[in-house]
Amino acid sequence: MTQGDKSAYTDKQKRKAAHIEESEKDKGRSASDAERIAWATVNKQDGGGNKSGSGRKDAKDS
Repeated sequence: MTQGDKSAYTDKQKRKAAHIEESEKDKGRSASDAERIAWATVNKQDGGGNKSGSGRKDAKDS
């Protein structure tokens, strides 16, 4: 995955980022800053790309 590629994110994560980005723009941030903040927030909350789904185990469970 190249830098900036968002294909590993779930639809929910993409919607969350879009919502955060709009909120940041409403606060007066530039488009690039708003996008950066949005994806940084999604990464911090969810730990990065697509990690949802049944059957996932914590590292300590394996």
